[in-house]
Amino acid sequence: MQTATIFNMQKFSLNDGPGIRTVIFFKGCPLRCRWCANPESQAVAPQMEWRESACMECGACLALLPSAGARAIGGKSHVDVRKVDAATREARMAVDRCPGGALSITGRSRTVDEVLEYCLQDKPFYEDSGGGVTLSGGEAMMWPEFDLELLDRLRQNGIDTCIETEAYVRPGVFDAVAARLDHLLIDMKHWDPKRHRAGTGVTTDLILRNTRQAIEMGKDVLVRTPVIPGFNDSVEDAREMARTLREAGSTRVQLLPFHNYGENKYALLDMTYVLHGADSLKPADLEGFRQAYVGEGVDAFF
Repeated sequence: MQTATIFNMQKFSLNDGPGIRTVIFFKGCPLRCRWCANPESQAVAPQMEWRESACMECGACLALLPSAGARAIGGKSHVDVRKVDAATREARMAVDRCPGGALSITGRSRTVDEVLEYCLQDKPFYEDSGGGVTLSGGEAMMWPEFDLELLDRLRQNGIDTCIETEAYVRPGVFDAVAARLDHLLIDMKHWDPKRHRAGTGVTTDLILRNTRQAIEMGKDVLVRTPVIPGFNDSVEDAREMARTLREAGSTRVQLLPFHNYGENKYALLDMTYVLHGADSLKPADLEGFRQAYVGEGVDAFF
């Protein structure tokens, strides 16, 4: 049976596809978006996290994980979580023996059976609301064999399926997974391939190809664009993105105003958040931006 590294499973979601949904969050992502709200989703493997406010500086983690070395933050010495293999028995022991509960592990290996059982618990809610199950991440398509088995079994149980994807995956993988989905929520960050690479680490070619393919397959596709200060928030960016979407066959886009809710997660992983201090955006701040899409024949909404 297939396994995948999952870092969260969330019930009763109302923002990840139609109706009431269960969302399965996979670890691993080919992009490195500078504004990523879930940095724990980027690496494929489980990771150790350290919470400064809970650390008692007892040294237990250093004794249990000497090979990872020490790290000092805020005047507190603790194990360097960046160098810990969080899948090991020693790592789990360090978490269990941390007296302040400062250590935790994000991500664990789960089987298709485990995930399916969790999803089936809320089947009555899906049926009453027109909801179902959404695969998210990270990038769920980095686990194609798992996806295919899970999606087939969800379909056998009459459950609606959706994915939140960057669509930056090989065409063969994308086509096989997309064929088993009812809905695709595809993130598209920028219309300019070079600027897209500067902000995310990858270009737009695969994303556009796969978006076109999903639309041509007759799937319910919604493109979503995070609006990031200084990256893609100009009116000209909106116009060019609208033209790009139309060329791909899409006439709708959901705009996701930038927020910094995920900033605290970077400290847990000892990662740097490059947009520290950037102001969050609200829909009211972006009405002119939205209207630029509308002027180009694209239905833009928040």
